Amino acid sequence: MINKKTARVQISETLLARYEKEGDGFIHRIVTCDETWVHHYTPESKRASKEWRRKGEECLVKAKTRLSASKVMATVFWDFKGVLLIDFPYASRTINAAYYCDLLEKVRAAYRSKRQGFPIRDELLLHDNARPHSAALTQEKLAQLYWTALEHPLYSPDLSPCGYHMFGPLKEALGGQRFDNVEQVENFVRNWLQARPPSFYDAGIKKTPNSLAKMHRERWKLCRKVRIVK
Repeated sequence: MINKKTARVQISETLLARYEKEGDGFIHRIVTCDETWVHHYTPESKRASKEWRRKGEECLVKAKTRLSASKVMATVFWDFKGVLLIDFPYASRTINAAYYCDLLEKVRAAYRSKRQGFPIRDELLLHDNARPHSAALTQEKLAQLYWTALEHPLYSPDLSPCGYHMFGPLKEALGGQRFDNVEQVENFVRNWLQARPPSFYDAGIKKTPNSLAKMHRERWKLCRKVRIVK
């Protein structure tokens, strides 16, 4: 346990030092990705369902709602300029290293089409340590594509720009929406992501150093506590 926490601190320090040295040139090379489940029905969040009432007026009784059992997985690749690829694997598709390698090929093609003038070999891939991402087959594919993956500390979802910047607002937008089929879900997600201005994506990538610094402080405190207790 101590070694894992120490490794997280060291990785955070390394990435922060690189940012301090290279500045925005470092984070603007990042292509990040992650997956999330999108349900056919997502209840309104407490924040979205707030309403104004007069003093003394009783609130309406609302039935308890639950997430729809029908759901679709969405995988999103993006950088500071916007979305590069959105993929919705069919229910019968196995989410493994072979699937992820196919996605990397599609991302390369999308990058060359959308980011002309920016060498793809200069890009840095920021993804978590899910099995399809860390498998030997994926590492071989990354080497074949000349893509460098940034080190990602284990059990650190707070480092992903998708987690702390993108998926939260997306789930809020989905609140109260009902879809009859997979196509409607996909169209909503695609339209919502494409409607975000470039500043939305730029702001998400620029939050990465702050997330690293926060994670570094938290992990360092944990390491110190473990040492003191021991």
